[in-house]
Amino acid sequence: MSVAAKPARKIPVIWLVRVGVSAVVLALIFYFVPFKQVWATARALSPALWLAALALFLIGHAAAAAKWRLLIGPGIGFAAAFRAHLAGLAANLALPGVAGGDVVRAGLVMPQAHDKAQLAIGSVADRLLDTVGLLLIALVGAYVAWRPELGDPQALRLLMLAGVAAVIIGFAVAIPLDHALARRSGGKIFKLLARVVAVLADLARTPGLLLACLAISMAVQCLFILINVAFAQAAHVEAPTAAWFYAWSTAKIIAIAPISLGGLGVREASMAALMKPFGADPAQVVAIGLVWQTVLYASGLIGFLVQLRWPSPKLTKLEQVHEG
Repeated sequence: MSVAAKPARKIPVIWLVRVGVSAVVLALIFYFVPFKQVWATARALSPALWLAALALFLIGHAAAAAKWRLLIGPGIGFAAAFRAHLAGLAANLALPGVAGGDVVRAGLVMPQAHDKAQLAIGSVADRLLDTVGLLLIALVGAYVAWRPELGDPQALRLLMLAGVAAVIIGFAVAIPLDHALARRSGGKIFKLLARVVAVLADLARTPGLLLACLAISMAVQCLFILINVAFAQAAHVEAPTAAWFYAWSTAKIIAIAPISLGGLGVREASMAALMKPFGADPAQVVAIGLVWQTVLYASGLIGFLVQLRWPSPKLTKLEQVHEG
């Protein structure tokens, strides 16, 4: 009796689409931007600076892992959280979907979590706080870097006030709205909205933890921006430092959209366009963005190797099941 062969696992269509989008955007970038100039700028950055950037990037993510650990509840040690966080970095660069890394890191620590619901809520809260932090940094950076020739800054002031007010109001109404939604039922969209409101309400009930985690998130993002500023200074890019805080944060928010592979291409194109009004050369900005991407991929590789060397309890159990 013959054993039927297992069907080959198909590559997800969304992954192919994201690879295609990144390839197209990169092709367009190098169509409009001289590759020689991009390469010359990248070569101006020393290996020592790149290694220092990688080390600081990992230190920043150690702080980010500590922040995530505060949000997901007891039972998970820092070493396990950091290991899962590094694995999430690797997954973010390769997996399809907007939150592939978040799902991976939560899955890896799930066997140790005392409260599975808190793990899920805390992971979503971590993502929301990072996005809010990026938005606040972008608004402050734009306001500080704004120049008269770019137009009247009144609209920017109003946008800043609206952004801060939206954050405050969102958390203020989250608790009563959570109570109201808990008494109702609905479809998938309603359940998704209810989950987001529940996360906001949970954070609003612990304002000290909320502010501490938001402060850590913004500090980590500012560290990453300063690494890019160091790249820019080494490459003699002429642009205000505050402009980098605005452009880098905004480009990262844009790159969150699940249309490319880890934001590759989209982040660089967005940052070049956002920095141009402040006098930065697009080719140099693209070069710095691509060098930054190599730091991301190197950290992802480190996360993958760490997971291979010290697998999480969940992976070990899965391996035992397969071997049995």
